Amino acid sequence: MGSPCRAAGRRRRAGAAVPPCGARGYARLVGEIVVVRDGRGPEVLLVHGGAGPRTTWGALAPLADRWTLAYVHRRGYPPSSPPRHGQDFEVDALDLAPLLVGRPHVVAHSYGVLGALIAAAAAPSGSVRSLTLIEPPLTHLVPDDPEVAWLERTGDAVLTHGMDTDPVELRKFLRLAGAPVGGGPLPEDVAAGVRRAHGGRLPSEARPRLDSIRAAGVPVLVASGGHAAAMERICDALATALRGERSVHPGAGHFVAAAPGFAARLETFMRNPGRARATSDS
Repeated sequence: MGSPCRAAGRRRRAGAAVPPCGARGYARLVGEIVVVRDGRGPEVLLVHGGAGPRTTWGALAPLADRWTLAYVHRRGYPPSSPPRHGQDFEVDALDLAPLLVGRPHVVAHSYGVLGALIAAAAAPSGSVRSLTLIEPPLTHLVPDDPEVAWLERTGDAVLTHGMDTDPVELRKFLRLAGAPVGGGPLPEDVAAGVRRAHGGRLPSEARPRLDSIRAAGVPVLVASGGHAAAMERICDALATALRGERSVHPGAGHFVAAAPGFAARLETFMRNPGRARATSDS
């Protein structure tokens, strides 16, 4: 990759979430994706979803004083290479697998949760120190719920049809997903995000091995933003399936990591992973 400082400079000019080049910040190419690390202390692997690392994780930057924040840039998000056949959670899982060797805490958001769960389930026991899962599109966990069914149907339509999705449904979905959508034309960065997602693998196809993660005893925190009833039900079901802790942080919509109190809750969980599980099992 050449000099880390020159590489970081190129990434900043490309709009990637890269910390200033210095003693703590550096980038590394791992297979087809770039991981940018910043901070000191135990590693926290941050896996974004449809939005990029800067939008998703910017509010967590102060944690770098106590933790090594490893910002994954999924395929298609500069400076990582484009995906060969659209976004795919199975490919994400393969990209994440070598990053679990160092036994990190894993924090994943939205579509990024799918690959993180698949990778964690396939990893040797003990590879993941903890899992924090934020608003994943695991709609199959809540069958026969009309609001969850709408979320699945519309999310699949956006990935299948892109900008040709029914305009009313598209805007409704984008607002739920945290995009700044008003009454006029879609902002260019929002439209670019829709085009990037177009043709991706449908999240409704994902069936991560939750039983394997539960059997391995991985400590889990499931977090949501309290802004959509369907998402709350999905997160409740996921926490139950994984015997995990559950927290709700209103104030930032789908981008829960930016909500008041989330960073503190995350840090408490990572310092004492499995505490709630141990208490409930005793």
